[in-house]
Amino acid sequence: MADPNPPQDPFEMFRRLWGPLGLPLPGMAMPTLDPDEIDRRIADLRSVEAWLAMNLNMVKFSIQGLELQRTALQAMRAAAGGTNPPASSGGPKG
Repeated sequence: MADPNPPQDPFEMFRRLWGPLGLPLPGMAMPTLDPDEIDRRIADLRSVEAWLAMNLNMVKFSIQGLELQRTALQAMRAAAGGTNPPASSGGPKG
């Protein structure tokens, strides 16, 4: 039996925002003169912006957590008697 509420396509909002023309950039489509449509698009884009900012913060926190984990492992290895940490653990890559 089919699910009456299938999961939403995460890219559906983008498809609606950038119109039926299928153009990759919203600025290339014919601008609308309907203020309600403009307000709706602004609200949709603000939602996307907030979602992207949240995901960016999660990525930053993940990186920081891994850097702390790497530093803790290096400190434990040094405390265990190996004053020279392995070359593969290295410092920050840049």
